[in-house]
Amino acid sequence: MFNRLVHRSLRRLALPGLIGASLIAFLFAWTQIRPVELFLSDLRAEVALNVGNDAGRGNLLGIEPRLYPGDYQSAGRLYLKLQGHLREAREQGLLNAKTIVVFPEHIGTWLVAANAKPHVYSADTLLEATHWLIASRPFDYLSALLSSEAREDYKAAVFKMHADYMAENYQQVFGSLASEFGVTIVAGSILLPTPSLVDGQLLPGTGPLYNVSLTFDRDGRPLGLPQRKVFPIKSELAFTEPGQTSQLGVLQSPAGRLGVLLGADSLQESSYAPLALASSQLLVVPAFLRGAGQWQALWEGLDGSLPGDDMPEPGELTEEQAWHQLALGGQIGKSGAIAGMTVFSRGKLWDLDTDGRSFIALPGQTPQGIHDSDVAQLLNLWL
Repeated sequence: MFNRLVHRSLRRLALPGLIGASLIAFLFAWTQIRPVELFLSDLRAEVALNVGNDAGRGNLLGIEPRLYPGDYQSAGRLYLKLQGHLREAREQGLLNAKTIVVFPEHIGTWLVAANAKPHVYSADTLLEATHWLIASRPFDYLSALLSSEAREDYKAAVFKMHADYMAENYQQVFGSLASEFGVTIVAGSILLPTPSLVDGQLLPGTGPLYNVSLTFDRDGRPLGLPQRKVFPIKSELAFTEPGQTSQLGVLQSPAGRLGVLLGADSLQESSYAPLALASSQLLVVPAFLRGAGQWQALWEGLDGSLPGDDMPEPGELTEEQAWHQLALGGQIGKSGAIAGMTVFSRGKLWDLDTDGRSFIALPGQTPQGIHDSDVAQLLNLWL
């Protein structure tokens, strides 16, 4: 009888142990699954706008790519996509030693999905893709979640747990493109926790997330420090921190003293004075606008301080008019710059549609924008 009771007790204890062991084995196998190779998305690109003539002073070249989840399957795939657009620019005679190439805001942010499982790229929504990213590294996610203080800390945790390879891939992609084509590259932006440069290497920290931009010189080395977005929009403020206006400055590029404003920063009057004090000559704006048809929709205004006391009320302008009149198109003269450019991203990232039309801005002139297209577009301004 005693032996039978012992045997029965051991069986009861063995069942949870077996389930636990099976679960651990499943999790281990699941986290080892590698992504399936996908085809590159459309590599076509066209020169949509070419203003001026080559006078040997260089040029601003904006690249408005059309991006999709598969483009972020790996750093290598993103590199090949953008490399194709730069090759098109080179064939059109738009690249030289003084060229400044501008990519859109958040082009590095989606590297959070690099090297993920196939479920991430085939997900119908961004939320579903996020769930698959969490399921792929549940213990890393929990660790990042416990250390996050953001209001929407689940979003912050996803970026924090991928921060190391995001930073590495971002620098690898855009630094390599800059050195391969011998141009200066304003590499849009990326979300990273308190990033810094250590011996020329972009490294994430352990603090809050910032939307930051980094520029690379013709040798592929970082030019200046990571620049933080000063005025995140409402949806960004839920899980990112703002930078300081005092940190806005200029970089010495082969084409002149270059200022960079991220997206909505260009809609804030206070962004332009520091650039004027630093004697900026050129000003570029990597931008991001979400929502299909948003470019022609009514502008809803921005949170926080707005440029000027006589601001139009929300709903009085379209989004296009706001960017042309209230952002770089209408305020470039306040920076002291003689030429500028705003560059948007297009495409569809899961259920996140993107909109916007990249444009060239010159003081005292109406902005010159590009048309809508199904392929990547290049806009060029000879200086």
